[in-house]
Amino acid sequence: MIVLQESAPGKLNLSLDILGKRPDGYHELEMVMISVSLQDELTLELGTDGPWSVSCGRADIPDGPENLCWKAARVFFDAAGAEPDGLRISVRKQIPAQAGMAGGSSDAAAVLRALNRHYGRFSAEELRALGLQVGSDVPYCLFGGTALARGRGELLTRLPPLPEQLCFLLAKPDFAVSTPALFREIDASGVTARPDTAGMLRALEAQDAEEIGATLQNAFEPLVAARYPVVETLRSSMLNSGALGSRLTGTGSVVFGLYRDRSSAERGAQALRALCPQVWLCRAI
Repeated sequence: MIVLQESAPGKLNLSLDILGKRPDGYHELEMVMISVSLQDELTLELGTDGPWSVSCGRADIPDGPENLCWKAARVFFDAAGAEPDGLRISVRKQIPAQAGMAGGSSDAAAVLRALNRHYGRFSAEELRALGLQVGSDVPYCLFGGTALARGRGELLTRLPPLPEQLCFLLAKPDFAVSTPALFREIDASGVTARPDTAGMLRALEAQDAEEIGATLQNAFEPLVAARYPVVETLRSSMLNSGALGSRLTGTGSVVFGLYRDRSSAERGAQALRALCPQVWLCRAI
């Protein structure tokens, strides 16, 4: 039996813009994404001589063919023309589910990376094309780091990393949002909070922490905050505790704050825990 191990970092959206609906039914997106140190850990066992299985010990996450890890492995082996003679995937979850942090997509990307490292079948570009068959966030999760993502999220451009000393404070309130439902609302009402993507790119290039914080924006946030006022409550707490900026990531429910350093983020966390029990500190990677 062969054992492979791989990390799966979470992601945050520094900006998220929706440019319109495409003829193929998907939406044209423009996003600035980063990988963060809050991550899952995966173990893949090949040659188990048994049926495929995925386990993560979470009742809210499927453990069969509906799991993105399973789908990623299936796409990989179909493309490679190979079979592992049994596959067992174990996921130690740290990234919260239904959070807007691409936890499932990052796990799927980790499966593709681990399998490709072992079998050596595909280039990085080919692997991202396979990832797109699994989900729109998977190509970015394979790419990682700080990036501009366009198209469905698969057209990726490397960007300068965040200033090293910056720290993120994350809070996950107890709600989940349907991404398809939010896209339908956007189609009906239009984007009311248009990110300044060019401004974010300039701020990253200049390594201007203040401007990066000021330029954080998410086109989904007004819709989610109108339905769940806790979003604004958490943002206000972070901003009042010294965050350079605070936004929803993805379609939520995680709200994050960008702080000058870890000690500032820790002070913010002390105030935040009275409002939200699920709180994490992390950094960009």
